[in-house]
Amino acid sequence: MSSNTVAIRCRAVQSADLTTDFTDQAAVLIQRLVADGAALGWTAPPSRAEVADLVWEVVDDGPGDASFVVAEVGDEIAGLGFWRRYLRPTYRPHADLEKVAVSPDFQGRGLAHEIVRRLVDSARDAGIEMLTLDFRGDNAAAERLYASHGFREYGRLPGFVAPGEGQRYDRVMQVLDLRPTA
Repeated sequence: MSSNTVAIRCRAVQSADLTTDFTDQAAVLIQRLVADGAALGWTAPPSRAEVADLVWEVVDDGPGDASFVVAEVGDEIAGLGFWRRYLRPTYRPHADLEKVAVSPDFQGRGLAHEIVRRLVDSARDAGIEMLTLDFRGDNAAAERLYASHGFREYGRLPGFVAPGEGQRYDRVMQVLDLRPTA
């Protein structure tokens, strides 16, 4: 490995991984991205406690109902994402992919693709039939990322997302059908 090559590891997160340091790193990553305008569902950076609660909830849901994946460089979280099975009984065969985020320091190295690939694989392994997601309509990078993994648009709500005073963006909804084909 050359001196400017960085080893990146991508893995599923387990309950034993959920130390204060781990959840603090996840919070710092999300806070930084949201402060810089990333479309992760917050209009202002969330507290560390809010992020820690979210991480714990997803991991506690268990491997059949959720998957939380991180990309790490050494001991540093460089990216993350998760999916969760829908709670409504009639939607239980399906899950929603959320919060795929990569640190600006590590963007452009394929981390988002690897995170999504691992999340799709774990959803398939868990028997998820349809994996849905949504993103803000001005996020062309997200649109390219998800299209490259086979997601397709199934709906768009014009002007639905309102991240700030006078700002409106479409909510783009996509789906990946994981049902076996005959």
